[in-house]
Amino acid sequence: MLCLAVALAVASVHAQQPETVPEKSKEATVASGQDGVSGTSVSGKISVAPTNGSQADVVQNDPVQNQDSSQTAKPGDGKASLPDAPVPEVKPSTPSAPDQQYGKQEKRILGIIPNYRAVSANTHLPPQSFKSDLWLATQDTFDYSDFIFVAALSGVDMAGKSQPTFGQGAEGYGKYYWHVFADTGIENYLAEAIVPAATKEDPRYYTMGKGGFFKRTGYALDRLFITRTNSGGSTFNLSEVVGAGAAAGIGNFYYPAEPNPWVKTYQRWATQVALDGVFNVVKEFWPDIDKAIFRGKY
Repeated sequence: MLCLAVALAVASVHAQQPETVPEKSKEATVASGQDGVSGTSVSGKISVAPTNGSQADVVQNDPVQNQDSSQTAKPGDGKASLPDAPVPEVKPSTPSAPDQQYGKQEKRILGIIPNYRAVSANTHLPPQSFKSDLWLATQDTFDYSDFIFVAALSGVDMAGKSQPTFGQGAEGYGKYYWHVFADTGIENYLAEAIVPAATKEDPRYYTMGKGGFFKRTGYALDRLFITRTNSGGSTFNLSEVVGAGAAAGIGNFYYPAEPNPWVKTYQRWATQVALDGVFNVVKEFWPDIDKAIFRGKY
């Protein structure tokens, strides 16, 4: 019993003895209470922060580290990194291009009359092949609108009794019709394809597009006698003059014999050239008419 009592006493003494305090680290803690500022020393770095949050943080660090921290905010340091301000895109200023849309030709006038030979203003095209010229002549000759045009001319000729031997009525009108159709068709192929191939001329109409009424009308009419060559120059329009004249001469083979056949030949020749001149004027001013009256619908 005595030994048991002694052992219990010794155990009680050890239980009441305070544990060994661990060795203090080299980091010292300075309690607050001096001027209301708490200071903490960590690994040789001293940071002083106001306890009431009213004063700015002062950090004494290594100069290189200070420079890095001033440029890039670290996550969790209480400072949000701001993105770079967007740089507005500056487009280079370009001078406004001049209006190149005047004198723009469409494939048909009023959506009906063929206009395949008209070239828009300020347009330079390469020379056409003979096959392309033949196709232009074919379009002008066999287009559905051409049959309407021939019908109108036939009615005018019959009303004027230009060929009394044809007579009147349906039979007479039929004779007028096929003769006029042959006249226009032959002239189209000669003036738009065959003669231009021989003379190396461009049978297309190049629109002026700008200028006064008389200036542009004169230009449209003088295109009957002046045309472009395949090389881009200007020359006498043999395609029109010779082509229309040859077509009128060929007509003597299928028209009734006349006491003086040259009179009718000259008349047909002049009629073909005059019609081509009217069409040139219409082509020249059609872009303006379409824009002013039809709002560019056609």
